[in-house]
Amino acid sequence: MLFDLTGKKALVTGGSRGIGMMIARGLLDAGASVYLSSRKADACEDAVRELSEFGDVHAIPADLSTRDECERLISSLPWDSLDILVNNAGATWGAPMDEFPDHAWDKVLDINLKGPFYLTRAALPLLRVNATQDDPSRVINIGSIDGIGVPMNRYSYSASKAAIHQLTRVLARELGPSYITVNAVAPGPFESKMMAATLAAAGDEIAALSPLGRIGRPDDMAGIAVFLSSRAGSYVNGAIIPVDGGITVVYGL
Repeated sequence: MLFDLTGKKALVTGGSRGIGMMIARGLLDAGASVYLSSRKADACEDAVRELSEFGDVHAIPADLSTRDECERLISSLPWDSLDILVNNAGATWGAPMDEFPDHAWDKVLDINLKGPFYLTRAALPLLRVNATQDDPSRVINIGSIDGIGVPMNRYSYSASKAAIHQLTRVLARELGPSYITVNAVAPGPFESKMMAATLAAAGDEIAALSPLGRIGRPDDMAGIAVFLSSRAGSYVNGAIIPVDGGITVVYGL
């Protein structure tokens, strides 16, 4: 029963592909009911079709770069409570410093940093309903090892991920007395649309950075999400957990 999520209700943003879908699949396998959110309606429909054999899954399209859409998403949920919120929706941008555009800052910080704040705030009434000292409600923010180390040319992305790590700590302190834990996962390289071009160009070299000699697999991401969402992770709060095979350790990040 340590990892059982039967009866829990979860919302996973950016859940139609990549890391979000990995997390959604893990939560479904552990027994949770899951709502996905993604910007594109057709992507939501495709994800629901793919995941429906594993459990109770539905989707609501939303553009979480705006406060109004964050609030609309929460108000559109048919539930009167929420046990798990996974803030995964994100964007990246890479360009040389002298070519880096203003709108790249706005786009990336709106979705990667402001969005999780507004969505968490909107979800608080639902998160508080079933939260107890022994079984808190959970907020899981998806950061990145790029928010720990120093990547090249991804100025707004790495800054937004370092900021979401710090926001995680701030919210963990503030929401803990309401029996809501807030933790962040900092993934290393995983197969996703965001990483596809990079892995296609240098996948072997990137895998070799890890002491384990590989990139992340879907079960690796599902496992940390289930751990943080279940009884097993109920006393973890304010943590930034790299899931990178040891890359941050080897390179002193």
